[in-house]
Amino acid sequence: MTERAALTGDATDLATEPDGVLARRIAAATPGIDREAEAELCRRLAPRVRVFVLREVRNRAAAADLAQEVVLMTLERVRAGKLRDPDALAGFVLALCRQVALGRQRSFARRERLLERYGHILAPAEAPAPAPDRTRLLGCLERLSERERAVVLLSFFDDRDAEEVGAELGVSPANVRVIRYRSIARLRECLGVEAPP
Repeated sequence: MTERAALTGDATDLATEPDGVLARRIAAATPGIDREAEAELCRRLAPRVRVFVLREVRNRAAAADLAQEVVLMTLERVRAGKLRDPDALAGFVLALCRQVALGRQRSFARRERLLERYGHILAPAEAPAPAPDRTRLLGCLERLSERERAVVLLSFFDDRDAEEVGAELGVSPANVRVIRYRSIARLRECLGVEAPP
């Protein structure tokens, strides 16, 4: 298929067209939108961008957000016809990935410096919760069943997660969470402490 056919929308199989042809076709569609060409370009760019950005930020959630941002920024530039060389789209996208990832890292570093310097001012002043009476707490713990008491003690005094507690007691981690939730509710009731909102 010729480049002219691709630009005029006569293309039947966009998957075989080079990136530059798709970029020209998208730019030529103004003021309308060539949804087929845009979808194909996004389908191609998204995996490449995700891999590169993940290498830079090393956090899957942040990489997914940044990859989406890069693809959208690229699409906006292509629609506006602001690419000097549509055939060099891959290079443009790579440079944009670096720029966005670097901007995120600078923003993160700036935020960390500000929090380090002014974090004490920003932290909400919380009134300390009154400590429960030890004797009363021990009495409330005694009212729990043996399994409930074991879950509470292993979770909060030994600082073990649900998987570790479950392995020791021979129950599933999900069951540990349910027992822990109900036990805490019973302890609050026994101590006369309201659950947080």
